[in-house]
Parts: sequence; C-alpha cells; structure tokens
Amino acid sequence: MVRTRFCDVFGVDHPIVQGGMQWVGTAELVSAVANAGALGFLTALTQPTPEDLAKEIARCREMTDKPFGVNLTILPSINPPPYAEYRDVIVESGVPVVETAGFNPAEHLPTFQGGGVKVLHKCTSVRHAVKAQELGVDGISIDGFECAGHPGEDDIPGLVLIPAAADKITIPMVASGGFGDARGLVAALALGADGINMGTRFVATREAPVHENVKQAMVANTERDTELIFRPLRNTARVASNSVSREVVSVLDGGGAFEDVRELVAGNRGRTRVLEEGDTDDGIWSAGLVQGLIQDIPTVGELVARVAGGADDLIKERLTGLAG
Repeated sequence: MVRTRFCDVFGVDHPIVQGGMQWVGTAELVSAVANAGALGFLTALTQPTPEDLAKEIARCREMTDKPFGVNLTILPSINPPPYAEYRDVIVESGVPVVETAGFNPAEHLPTFQGGGVKVLHKCTSVRHAVKAQELGVDGISIDGFECAGHPGEDDIPGLVLIPAAADKITIPMVASGGFGDARGLVAALALGADGINMGTRFVATREAPVHENVKQAMVANTERDTELIFRPLRNTARVASNSVSREVVSVLDGGGAFEDVRELVAGNRGRTRVLEEGDTDDGIWSAGLVQGLIQDIPTVGELVARVAGGADDLIKERLTGLAG
C-alpha cells in the first residue's frame, strides 16, 4: 500500500483524509474513516456547544480506537461561536490532530501546540499555505478550485495549485478538490502532495449521516452539476446545482444583496430539508466537481481500500511499466 510522510506524521495507515464537513462530520462517518486506516475529522461547529463537541468526541471513541481529529473552521461573524471554548475541548479531550480552516490560525496555535495537538491547516492559495507553514503548523491541506465549499477567490485548479504549493511547502501536504478515486491519489502524489483530502466522495458512502436521496443525487450528477454562489460578495462557495442555488446566483448577479437571498441559503434549511429529509431541490448543499466521478455508494472501508489499493496497483502496473 502507498505510504507517505503524511502517514508517519499524523499516525494513519493511508494518505487519505476526510476533511471537516458541516452537518456531515459526525461520529458515524469519522469512526468509519478511522477504522479504515484514514484520517477523519469531526466538525466542531456541527455541535451546538463545546459541551456537545466533548460528547461527540467521546461517542466517536466508543466506535474506534484509531486516531481521528476535529475540524475547527474560523469565519467572520457578527455573533461568532465561542472558538476558544471549542479549541479547549479539543485539547482537553486528547484529540491528536485538528484541521483549522478559514481565518489565520495563529491565535489558536499556542494552545494546540502546548496540548500536543498537531495542526493541519486548510488553504486555498500558495501564499496562505506559506504563511501557515511559517506560523508552525504541522501540515497543509491545499484546496483547488474544484472543491466543494469555499474554494477562495483565485480560481486556481489543482493541476497548477498543487505543484505550485509543493515548490514552497516543506511540511506534509494533502491535496483537496476533485479527488475521489485511486487515479486522483496517484496524480496528487505525482504533483508533489503527500496525500489527498476527499469531502464530497465521503458523503456518498453508506455511513455518511445524510439522506439516501442526497447520495443518489451525487451518483446521478455530473461534473457540471454545481453552482458558484456568493461570487459578487467575494465569498464564493461551490454547491450542488438545483433551483435554489440557481436562484441565488441569479439574484446576486442581478445586483441583489445578501439580505435578498438570506432565507434561501439558511443553514438550517439545507440541513433539515436536504440532508435530513432528502429534498435535494429545496436548499443549499455543498458538492464538488468530483460528483462526475461518483458511480456508487460503497461503505467507507470499501472506498478507502479501493483508493489506497488501486493507487498501489496503478503505480506498480501502469506507471512502472511506462518508465524506460
């Protein structure tokens, strides 16, 4: 099986990451990822309070004895959640690794480092990755324009972004955005990464805590079935294409303000009507271009084995045979 320095630094068997996903990164999925030998992240802000996060960490530990982490996404907000309290729960619970995303993690690094927690910081640009490395994080997750969620505002796809970052980054780095199979893992390694981060692909697994309709929609969708919302607001997000996301794009492109789409993009609407009730056309839900590569809904164990084992086979059988 393929093994990289990412595996050694973060204590996992395979260089595969299931990054933090709001409403999706719960104990059921994360424990399955950990049991498969990959690195999964609970999503801190999916839990209503820091106390609830502590309970979710404990619940995940009941399902796996392997390493897993917690994602802490720090975003601007009028009424921000108590980030410091969530951070302290991560440290006090003995979680070995945290995935930070959003704003600069400098404020939180001393506490994490003092508590022996390794930090994997998610970036969408080379300049931010370099800054995070200078701050002393343990690893970088570099997100190409293909990714679900927030791809940044530079619009640089992975084929360029990954090697550009690899030229500047000396710590372990995983590539994110458009990855869903063994070919992607091999390509990421060739481009200079030490592993891959899969989000959308892990949603289309049996253990993911979302409605079956969402998973089947990902199988049916192609690489063309996403929308980039909030572009005029300089807060771009890639989501699944449906009547709601297309309306959001139309309103904002027509000069509308956030207040004009607030009800359409409400997080609770997406969580309840889409992820829980299964109405895939009645709210916003994140999905990447990798939908075009999703053909089935395997267990997490089957998916990880397929990606890791398939990469090993590709390297041995195809790439080795092409060399002189």
